[in-house]
Amino acid sequence: MLDTNLKKFRLVALLEGISFIVLLFIAMPIKYMLGEPLVVKFVGMTHGGLFLLFLYLLFVTAKEYKWKLSFISMAFIASLLPFGTFYLDKKLKLINN
Repeated sequence: MLDTNLKKFRLVALLEGISFIVLLFIAMPIKYMLGEPLVVKFVGMTHGGLFLLFLYLLFVTAKEYKWKLSFISMAFIASLLPFGTFYLDKKLKLINN
């Protein structure tokens, strides 16, 4: 199933995007509306780990597929924006086929 770096990268990118959405739209409101900061701690740590793995796989995959700096930059920026990695996945599907 995850036999290529591209497939691994796509999976991690989606998980990172989901964790970012959960952090922004679930954990943060729980922290500030209900006064429960522990949720942000756990979701934030998970998101941080996935983000680091995203960066690692971005550079490994970019090197393997000889991506241009513009595409690498777009992928990085996508990881910083809510829902950005979902847009990135559409672009990555084109490479995967």
